[in-house]
Amino acid sequence: MKTVTIDQVMRWRPCSDYPQKRINSLFAGRESLSLEDIVALDIPTEDKLWALLREDFIPARELHLLACDFAEKVLHLTDDPRCAEAIRVKRLWVDGKATYEELAAARDAALDAARDAARDAALDAALDAARDAARAAALDAALAAARDAARAAARDAARDAARDAAWAAARAAAWDAARAAQLAMTVEVLRRLA
Repeated sequence: MKTVTIDQVMRWRPCSDYPQKRINSLFAGRESLSLEDIVALDIPTEDKLWALLREDFIPARELHLLACDFAEKVLHLTDDPRCAEAIRVKRLWVDGKATYEELAAARDAALDAARDAARDAALDAALDAARDAARAAALDAALAAARDAARAAARDAARDAARDAAWAAARAAAWDAARAAQLAMTVEVLRRLA
C-alpha cells in the first residue's frame, strides 16, 4: 500500500493554507498516511485531489486517461464538437496514435471553444444587464413618489440578492458534486492500481 510522508507533502509545495504546522497536524503524529487516510482527511475535496493526482501514486498514462474521464463527465455542458475532439485526440495520443502536434492543435481548438463560450456568456450577461437597467429605469420613471421608488429599489435589491445567492449556491453545489465525482473516480483508479 502506498503512503505519503510529511517531507513528501512539503516537497510538493502546498499552498499557504497548508504550512508545515498544519501538515503536521493532519498527520496527527503518524509518520505516513495511506492513500485511504488522505481521502478520509477533514480537508476540502479539491485538496485531496491535489494530493492524490500525482505520478507518485498514479502512472502518467493513467493520469492522462483520468483527465479525459473528468472532461467527459462535463462534456454535456457544451455542444461544441471541438471539446469532444480534444478528448478523443488526447486518448489517441496516450496510446501513441496521435502526434504531439495533433494533440496541441486539438487542445488549442478546445481552448478557442472555451473562449468563445466565455465571450458568448459575457455578451449574454451584458444584454441581460442592459435589459434589467432599461426595466429599472422605466420603473423608476413610472414611480412618482420617492417612497414607491425606495420600495422598488429595496424589492429589486432583495430579488437580485436572492437570485445571486441562489446562483452562487447552485454553482458551489455543482462544483462540490463535480469534485466529489472526481475524487470517487480517482479512488477507483488507485484501488485498481493497488
